Amino acid sequence: MSENNGEVLTLEKRIQDELTGLDARMCIYADDLRGTAVSIGSDEVFESASTIKIFVLGTLYALAEKGKASLDSLLTYREDQFVDGTGVIRSLDPGFTIRAKDAATLMIICSDNIAANMLIEYLGLEAINAFIRQIGCLSSILHRRLYSEGGHGPLGDITARDMGRFFMLLAKGELVSPSASLQMRHVFRRQQYKEMLTGQLPPCFWQDAGLSEDPPAFYAASKSGSMDACRNDGGIIHTPFGEYVLILLCKDFKNKLEVPDHPAFLYGQRVSRLLFDQYVAKKGTF
Repeated sequence: MSENNGEVLTLEKRIQDELTGLDARMCIYADDLRGTAVSIGSDEVFESASTIKIFVLGTLYALAEKGKASLDSLLTYREDQFVDGTGVIRSLDPGFTIRAKDAATLMIICSDNIAANMLIEYLGLEAINAFIRQIGCLSSILHRRLYSEGGHGPLGDITARDMGRFFMLLAKGELVSPSASLQMRHVFRRQQYKEMLTGQLPPCFWQDAGLSEDPPAFYAASKSGSMDACRNDGGIIHTPFGEYVLILLCKDFKNKLEVPDHPAFLYGQRVSRLLFDQYVAKKGTF
């Protein structure tokens, strides 16, 4: 921390100063995995948007570990599972089959909504929400499958702390099992929508396509999500000094457009860079 005119500038105060001018509500949870956490509104419930898909992925691996599901199960895409929005399956004809593991990969890396629906049906809402509770994320819930049109209520609820807990367990190899954690981490590394989390981080974060089995010195393993009501992003930031978890959730903004220069992205990027610089300067801690 530093001082300005006699006032002690904590990391939380510096972040709040960074958010001055943002006409929206941004909540933040960051954990250096060494005993220091930063929490600003981290228990406030948000519309999850596609960030709820992290729990669907976790449930698949948890049930597979127990023999109650299989990563190699073949799922058939039906017309009634169609939902517009992100993803590639919507460009394909109903009737094709895909392994559960591959559907889960598409659900994360390009946020494929149809793949999510296929997995929600395969696993069941009850099993997904039971997994969420089992890992200690008590304020998060998946309400329903995804639909193209509005009027169905929120997709899911999530808090920055719950999302942070998920990625903390993943980072420590404690999400389901060390082997499952490693496999899921590899999927999250390939996630394509990282603007809010890594948009102002050094270029080395954009050089990793997430395809190599040998991780680079810098990478993000993350999941984003956006709807009219929110812009969310979060995950693990890996550096040569170690890694930390950062979650950014934003709501109550006026601009509903999906644009790269959305205020949530711009201010989120500034907060992310502030935390990155702090972590690197202190060589592995906040």
